[in-house]
Amino acid sequence: MKRNLYLKTMTADAAYKLYVDVLLERNILKRKTEIIKTEDSLGRRTNVAHFAKCNSPLFTASAMDGICVDSKITKNASEENPVILKLGVDYKIVDTGDVIKSPYDAVIMAEDVIEIDEQTVKIIEPAVTWQNVRPIGEDIVEKEMIIPSNHKITAIDIGALMASGNLELSVYKKTSVGIIPTGDEIINPVDKPKEGDIIDSNSYMIKALVNSCGAYGKRYEIVKDDLNLIKEAIKRAVSENDIVIINAGSSAGTEDFSKTAIKELGEIFVHGVSIKPGKPVMLGIIDNKPIIGLPGYPLSTYLAFDIFVKPILDYLNNSKNILEIEKDETIQAKISKRIVSSLKYQEFVRVKVGSVGNELIAAPLNRGAASQMSMVRADGLLVIPQNSEGYEASDVVNIKLLKKKEDIYKTLLCVGSHDVLLDIVTDIMEKKYEDVSFSSTHVGSTAGLMALKRNETMIVPTHLLDEETGVYNIPILKTIFEDVKKGDKYNITLIKGFKRTQGIVVKKGNPLNIKTINDLKNGRFVNRQRGSGTRVLFDYLLKKNGIESNEIDGYDKEMATHMAVCSAVYNDEADFCIAIKPTANTLNLDFIEIGEEEYDFALWTKDINDYKVSRFIDVIKSKELHMELDKLTGYKYDNVGEIINI
Repeated sequence: MKRNLYLKTMTADAAYKLYVDVLLERNILKRKTEIIKTEDSLGRRTNVAHFAKCNSPLFTASAMDGICVDSKITKNASEENPVILKLGVDYKIVDTGDVIKSPYDAVIMAEDVIEIDEQTVKIIEPAVTWQNVRPIGEDIVEKEMIIPSNHKITAIDIGALMASGNLELSVYKKTSVGIIPTGDEIINPVDKPKEGDIIDSNSYMIKALVNSCGAYGKRYEIVKDDLNLIKEAIKRAVSENDIVIINAGSSAGTEDFSKTAIKELGEIFVHGVSIKPGKPVMLGIIDNKPIIGLPGYPLSTYLAFDIFVKPILDYLNNSKNILEIEKDETIQAKISKRIVSSLKYQEFVRVKVGSVGNELIAAPLNRGAASQMSMVRADGLLVIPQNSEGYEASDVVNIKLLKKKEDIYKTLLCVGSHDVLLDIVTDIMEKKYEDVSFSSTHVGSTAGLMALKRNETMIVPTHLLDEETGVYNIPILKTIFEDVKKGDKYNITLIKGFKRTQGIVVKKGNPLNIKTINDLKNGRFVNRQRGSGTRVLFDYLLKKNGIESNEIDGYDKEMATHMAVCSAVYNDEADFCIAIKPTANTLNLDFIEIGEEEYDFALWTKDINDYKVSRFIDVIKSKELHMELDKLTGYKYDNVGEIINI
C-alpha cells in the first residue's frame, strides 16, 4: 500500500506563522460573545466594560450594632457630664445594615452604651456626624465602572457585580473545540485492557488542555481507520464546533487517513514540522474553520498542542496579538549529562530541575515520544534548536518551565539509584511541608555519585557493593572521591537508609525452577543498566560463581528501574531478572532471595544541615514512611537516618 508522504517539512515558527496568516486573511479567527448569568461567570473574560446599575449600599445604613442618635444632642457628653437618652425619643436600637433616617445621623456602638434600664441609657462620649454610618453609594456609585473590557472574572468580581445590580454579563464566548480520536487499535478507557489494546488517553488530555485555555472541549467517540468514517466524523465536528482537532492519523503510515480526509473536505497548508517529538502535525481549513491534526504519541500530542493550538485559543479568549503570544517562563540551568540531538529537528527534552548550592541543575528524563510519565515528572523542557548537535554535560541551557519558578528553588534534587520508596518519600514531603519538595531521577548509583562529584545533585541514593571487602557504599565512595580528599577527610557524608532484600525475580510458580544464579543460564534475562547497584551486585555474583556474561541470554538487555525489569518478566519479555523484593511483590511475581543490601544516601558534608536535607532525614525516619514500607515488605530500617562522615 502506498504510504502517506509528508508535504515539505518546515520549522515550527514558520509553520505557525504561515497558518495564522491564512486564518487572519480569511477572517476565520473571530471572537464571539454571549450573555451569561453573573453567578456562572467565574474565569470568563469580558468583551465590554460593565458599570454599576445601582448604588451600594442603596440606603444610609448602620455600620455597627448599637443605637442611632442625633449627634447634636451628644456633643457635651463626658464622664463628668453623661448624657441620658430615652428609647424612641433620643435614640433607636439598630443592627449592622439597618436603615438610618433623619433625625438620626450617627451610630454609637453597643459596647459604648451604658444601660440604665430597658428604656434609658447614658453615654459619656460625644458622637460625630456619620459616625459608624455607611452613606448611600459609599462602596459602589451608580454608573461607575465595576470591571473593564478583557477582564478575567474572579470570585471577588462576582460579588461586586451582583451588589451593583449586574445579574448578567457580556463575555467572550468559549471557543468550541471538537476532538476526534482515531485508530483501529485504540479503545475507550477500561480497567483491564486486553493484549493489543491501546487506551485512548490523548483525547482526554487534549480536552483538558482545551479547557485550561478557557475554551470548551467536546470529545467525540473513537473513529476507526476508515476514510469514509473519518470524513463523516470531521464533517459533523466542523458543523458543531469553531475548531476541530483530529488525533493520530497524521503520520506517513499506510493507514493514516486523516490527511486524505482533510484534503478531500478542505485544504492542508502544513503537513510535518521539524520538531521532535511532534513532527506529523497537520494544519488545515474546512468550511472556513481551522482543523488541526495532532500526532498520536502522547508527548508529540502535548507539544504540538502547545505550539499550534494553545496560542490560537489564547487569542480567541482575549485581546492579545496572535503573532505576539506571551512566552512561557524560562530559567537557566546546568544540564547534568550530555545530550545529543539531530540537526534536522528542534527537539524538546523533558527535565527535572532542582537547586544545588547556588545553581539550578537540569537532569534529563526519558526522551521517548510515547513516555507520558516523563512529562508527568518533568519540571521543564530543554529546547534544543534545529541545526544544533545538542549540549555537553555542565553546559548552561535555557529551560522552559512547566511549574512555578519558586517551586524549583525549593526542590531537593535526588539523582541515583531507583527504589519505589522514593515515590513514597515524594508523596509524604508534598503532604507534610510547604517549603520543600522532592524530585528524583533514576540513573543508577555510579552515575548518581558522579553527578554529585560534579555538584549536579544534592543527594544520591546508592547501594554499591565493594567486591574485596563485601562492604556497601563507603569503600566505593572513598574510591570515587579520592582525588578531592583533603587530609584524611573526603568531605562526603552517608545518611544510612534501608536494608532491602535483592533476589531473582521469576514468573509466578517459577516454571523454570530457578534456584540459584547458575540457573540463569537456562532462560531469558533482563539486566539493569551499567553502574547501577543491582548490576554491580549481579556482576559480582557471576564472577563469584565462575559465570561469563556471554553465557547469560539477555545480559546486554538493559532497563533503568526495578519496576521496568520486573515488568519485562511479568509481560513475558524475559524469564527472570535481579530486583528488590517489594517490586516483585507489587507485580505478584515469585522471588528467590540472594542477599541483603544497604540502600543509603550520599551527599557533600557541607550540605548536611541544609533545611531541605533535614526535611528529607525527618521523612526517612518517620513512622508514616515505615508503615508504608511494611506494606511492601522487604525493608529494614534499624539505623535509618544515622550520619556517617567519611
